[in-house]
Amino acid sequence: MQERTSLISGPIYQRFTKRVIDVLLSLVLVVIFGVPAIVIGIFIRISSKGPIFADVPERIGQHGGRFKMYKFRSMVQNAHELLRTDPRLKELYKEYKKGSYKLQNDPRITPIGKFIRKHSLDELPQILNVLNGDMSLVGPRAYYPDELENQQEEYPHAKKLVTKVLSVKPGITGLWQVSGRSEINFDERIVIDARYVEQISLINDLIIIAKTPLIMLTGKGAV
Repeated sequence: MQERTSLISGPIYQRFTKRVIDVLLSLVLVVIFGVPAIVIGIFIRISSKGPIFADVPERIGQHGGRFKMYKFRSMVQNAHELLRTDPRLKELYKEYKKGSYKLQNDPRITPIGKFIRKHSLDELPQILNVLNGDMSLVGPRAYYPDELENQQEEYPHAKKLVTKVLSVKPGITGLWQVSGRSEINFDERIVIDARYVEQISLINDLIIIAKTPLIMLTGKGAV
């Protein structure tokens, strides 16, 4: 009985079962979203200048390692760098950091980008990250290095929680994503992600996966 339980929760689930589910479900998602992804890529290409995939820095992954996260480009070209270096966006950058690295009305977002961000369609390419083993279907948010560093300076009490969160792979979806998404600030978000890590199990992952389509359709909490 103990062995059976360990396959759906605990270390064996995290090391083995979770990875098997990630690969199998990702292959299913490739079949389901393959054509829509191609259509989205075409619209991005013809509607604004720049690459199809977002040209952004690496993210922080499991145990602090860095990886390239694949996302459809939803903003103008070089949006990440422009926000941090363009003097005209200085006040916007202050607002960005003050709002836990989220902007309610971001002028860098393209028309097609607004739609795919609202419904989380920009996240579809992350299926490749899951197949590569950099991410899981369900897990904590993957942060930018500067974002994670600055947020820990602002919320020093969260450092222990960050260590716990980084002990697992980040996810395409997760507990915080189905609990409010961008409406939740960093200090609250990291608590939710740490809670997820403490309670990782097949049942909890399936519940989060089941809730995700509704969040995508309604666009609740998106910016």
